[in-house]
Amino acid sequence: MIEGVHISLSAEKILDVFGFPLTNTLLTSFLVVISLMVGAYVLGRKIKAIPAGIQNAAEFVIDGLLGFMTTIAGDRKTAEKFFPIVATIFIFVLFANWAGIIPGVGSIGFYEDGKTFVPFFRSVNSDLNMTLALALIAVTLSHFFGVAGLGAFKHAGKFFNFKNPIGFFVGILEFVSEFAKIISFSFRLFGNVFAGEVLLVIITFLVPVIAPVPFYGLEIFVGFIQALIFAVLTMMFLVVATKHH
Repeated sequence: MIEGVHISLSAEKILDVFGFPLTNTLLTSFLVVISLMVGAYVLGRKIKAIPAGIQNAAEFVIDGLLGFMTTIAGDRKTAEKFFPIVATIFIFVLFANWAGIIPGVGSIGFYEDGKTFVPFFRSVNSDLNMTLALALIAVTLSHFFGVAGLGAFKHAGKFFNFKNPIGFFVGILEFVSEFAKIISFSFRLFGNVFAGEVLLVIITFLVPVIAPVPFYGLEIFVGFIQALIFAVLTMMFLVVATKHH
């Protein structure tokens, strides 16, 4: 541990709101969601038949992402069915990652008991609670669409197969893998974002002016890659859950 640098594994509490603890990561996530809502509202009010400017860029990104997800899903119809969910997760995770490197995030705050520095804002996905919630949403939705598309009994038959010993063993493995998905999903995103946060804090403390610049660029790239991986895996889970085999 470097003297003068405080790194907390868990999110720090800012205040209590009606008995509910408001942490710095939760506060940052609220600001990210509000910013995305305002941006979507402003963009939606200026939709034109012939796109230009920001609308043109937004449509280019959406069309590119949809095309990429079509290659993952296997066909356009399936990709369009799950695209609103996958795109929402991608956009939120992406901007939540990028919000963590905005100047002031992690550096503006107060001292608790005059000793421990507590930042007002902190990278959203450096909180395991947030990444775990996203993982639970993705896996739960895969089972929801699996039941809706195949029926409750056929979907359950993927995990509980009593026709033969091999089918039973494979079903148990599939059942255990569902929990493994949640763990790997949440810890992959959390680990990468938290490691990046620690790296930036240490580099900024040691060499505060020039050295952090390339690392900020690296975090922008890593934030994009992690959001894309999360979206791709979510699409894969949704597609597989709706297939008979």
